[in-house]
Amino acid sequence: MMKFHAGVTFSAILGVVGLAAAACTDVSGSSTSVLSIQFDSLSAPSVVVGDTLRDTTGAVVRPVVHAFNFKGDEIIPAPVFFLSPDSGVTVDSLTGIVVGDSLRSTPARIIATVGRLQAIQNVDVTLRPDLVQAVNGLDSLQYSLLDTTLNLSHQLQVKLSHGVAPDDSAVKSYIVSFAIVAQSDPRLAELVNDAGRASVVDTTDASGIAGRMIRLHPVFLTSSADSIVINATAKYRGAQVNGSPVRLVLLLKPPT
Repeated sequence: MMKFHAGVTFSAILGVVGLAAAACTDVSGSSTSVLSIQFDSLSAPSVVVGDTLRDTTGAVVRPVVHAFNFKGDEIIPAPVFFLSPDSGVTVDSLTGIVVGDSLRSTPARIIATVGRLQAIQNVDVTLRPDLVQAVNGLDSLQYSLLDTTLNLSHQLQVKLSHGVAPDDSAVKSYIVSFAIVAQSDPRLAELVNDAGRASVVDTTDASGIAGRMIRLHPVFLTSSADSIVINATAKYRGAQVNGSPVRLVLLLKPPT
């Protein structure tokens, strides 16, 4: 499943030779000479066809680029020029605002240029989410008081789709949020990703499916048989997608 982690930043310079030349050229002692740039990760993994790139609150995403001089000080404002060489999106050269205009099978590149330096971020193009519903909405976990490797559930999953069945289509690369809303003790369980790390958001895969597993801490059980309830929520333009929140339930079964 394709993942997406909001808030992570990185610097990506296109071309080792170009980087070396730019670095040598720009080290001139001037506080306005650009030595390096950093393109923050976009706050959404995809843009909907016919709309601008938005975050989970519905706000329009404006790409953020930082430029630094030879002292490591940030140059404000950074003289940034944006473009995309790929179909599927249009990009405003000054603001960097991205608009989706057609579907594509691979992410589109958004390139930020400052002087001779370039950095890149990728964005997928997807369909408008019209419905979210459970795929694996009820599951069970037979826990162990001794073997902690048995205290990890299967994924509780939802699917995001566009249109009306049977002519609906999967909505890929879209953020879904998960939250435990009912458990007998707040320390009993936590949501985790495929790597076993605590995580409350997932990005839909090519089939429109997103999910999270539950790691159980049986020492905090208040009864031998219990359950945990999770809500899965997807939003578009700040409003909940039809079907949100989806109720997912994990039944807890004692060891045999």
